[in-house]
Order: sequence, then structure tokens, then C-alpha cells
Amino acid sequence: MEYKYQIIILGSLTAVIDEITTLLYEKLGELNLQKNFYQIIRNYQVEIDYKGNQPTFVLYFGSQNGKFEDIAIVERLLNEGNIVLPIFYDSFKNEIPEILANQNGLKYELYQKDKIVSLILESFGNLRNTRKIFISYKRDESSSVAIQLYEALEKNNFDVFLDTHSIKQGEPFQDELWHRMTDCDVIVLLNTPHFLESEWCEKEIAEANVKQIGVLQLVWPTNKLASMAEVCFLRQMHPDDFIDGVVDNKDVSRLTDTTLKSIIQKVESIRARNLAARQDNLITEFLNIARKNGKNVSIQPERFITEELALNKRRIFIPSVGIPQSMDYNQSSVLKKEIKEYFVDEVYLIYDNVRIREKWLKHLEYLNEYLDVQTIKKQEFDLWLQKN
Repeated sequence: MEYKYQIIILGSLTAVIDEITTLLYEKLGELNLQKNFYQIIRNYQVEIDYKGNQPTFVLYFGSQNGKFEDIAIVERLLNEGNIVLPIFYDSFKNEIPEILANQNGLKYELYQKDKIVSLILESFGNLRNTRKIFISYKRDESSSVAIQLYEALEKNNFDVFLDTHSIKQGEPFQDELWHRMTDCDVIVLLNTPHFLESEWCEKEIAEANVKQIGVLQLVWPTNKLASMAEVCFLRQMHPDDFIDGVVDNKDVSRLTDTTLKSIIQKVESIRARNLAARQDNLITEFLNIARKNGKNVSIQPERFITEELALNKRRIFIPSVGIPQSMDYNQSSVLKKEIKEYFVDEVYLIYDNVRIREKWLKHLEYLNEYLDVQTIKKQEFDLWLQKN
């Protein structure tokens, strides 16, 4: 592609902006995305550098003294249909100009830097915009903390799976549990004293290994790290992480606000890294099998695979982490239109079908009959490439 992703920074410029820019480039590195495809544009550069036909995300930093900058630029960008994220520190009403009053703003706190960067990457399709978290816990040891984390993560725009809240009556419990885990980005594991004695909790860790899902272990003060998860991040808990030091009461124990914020920040950080690892696994396996079958395939900087065909044609294969959704189909169809230098003959989503429920696999097969974007299961890569 010839275009760049544009991140425009407007409003009251502070040191926070440099911190967010640095973090953005760190995340691009973790996702194996080429930094030169991303352009940071400050207010004084908009007139020269901004291109209206290229993907754009705008950050507007509010003013605590009510002196609003760059209003004319904001108006122009809104009129051209760009996404603008207002960021305020104390009061949205006092710090954000009237022209952005209808936008959904974000209160800036130190732990929100990762979230801001994730929103940028999500808007460009570099991170899927579903934000799915799975909480694994032992009910008779940590129910109160599990529910507290569920509520805190939901408030921070995560779609959280907690068995007592998330499985509808009448659904096959274990099938639905594995299905939901397959589609999650991070597992938050509450490693309480008898957690590993539970058959299901131990199986959940094993499933995380199979699916290469990142695990954040919150290890209770009297416990040690469970070394069963390959992609595992450890947070050793201490009594002062709990309100009034109450650690082992399943109905009363609760985390402090500071600890909650720290956990949310860590989840946000793990999410991008883990999605990149799962995407890389799909890409590597597909490339190896395709080349074994004599296909002329290449990985592109945007992390999709191309196969060169005759007569200047190509087909593209896009890795889909988790369960393919309607947004994946739509973005893939748009990508087909954006690749102008070649005629794209076919577009495919490649995905890992292990533990996805049979009813959903049948739904994807049904869509293959009617949509121009098709899906290919990881377990059928070899067979498909032999036939096609």
C-alpha cells in the first residue's frame, strides 16, 4: 500500500504526548508493524502533511485553563469524517471545546496510556476492536474479587467472560466456556490457595497453552507461581493490595483502587503483545504449508499474506485471531479495494478453529457460500492449499 496511517495531535500540547508517542512506537514493534507506515502530525504540520484520503485518528488534548487551541483544524477534520478522541484531565465540560461536546471523551490517567494507544491501533484495524477478557477463578475462594475485576474491566470497555455472569441458561456449559476462551485476548487467572486443585481451572490453563493465549496470573500472597502457562505474566499479590488486608474471604475480599488500575493497565499491555504472537503463529504456519505446496507467497508489512498468480493477479490471506466476526469480513473486503497495484482475485480469512463451537463453524461455512470473503481453518491449511 502507498498510504500511511495518520495520527494527528491537537489541543494543549504537554509532555503526555511524547509519552504516548513513545508507547505507540513500542507497540508497533511488538506487533511487527513497520513504523514508517505511521505518521505523527502535530497541529503546525496539518496544512502541509495531512492527506484527506488516508486513514486518520485524531487526539485532542483538553485545556485545564479553558484556552482552546486548533478549533478550525478540528472543524475541518470532523467535516471530513475523521475520528476525534477528546482527552481531558478533570472535567470534560470545562476542558473540551463545544465543537467536541458530542464526542465520547477519555479521562487521562497514567494507567490509560496503553488504552489510548490501543484505541489508535484498533481504529486502523491493527488490533481487533473486540476487547475480550476471560477471568479464571475458583468460586469458593475468590468470587468477590472476580466480580470486582469483572465490573472494573467492563467499565474500561472490555468484554469480560465470567461464568456466573456470561453463560446463558440452556447453553452447554463446557462447550461454551472453551468457545469463549478461544475468542478472548487475555486470561486473568486468580491463583488462590487451592486453585490448581480444581480440575476445570487446571484444564483452562492447559487450553490457554494450546491456543497461545496470554495469561496474567494474580498470585495470592501465600501462593507461588503456577508454571503451566507458556505465555504467562506474573503479578505477585501482597496483603496491602487488598482493602483492609482481607485476603482469603471469598465474599468480602476486595482489591484496592490502586491495585485495580495497575491490573487494568497490565491487561491492556498484554493484550497487544498476545494478539501479535497468535497472529504470527497463524502466519508462520500458513506460509510454511503454502511454500511446501509450491505457492508463491509473501508476508506484507501490514501483516497479511499475498500469493502471486498469473496475469498480474493475486489472492490475499488475512490472519484472524479468535473467531471470525462480521467486522473481520468487512475490513477484509475494504482491504481488497485498497490494494490498487494488483487485481485482487480472492480474499480469505485464515483462523484457528480448535475449540470453536460446531454451530459457529457451520455458520462460517454457510457464509462462505454467499460472501466474497471466504474462511479457511488452520487445521485444513494443507488440504486446502493442495486443492487450490
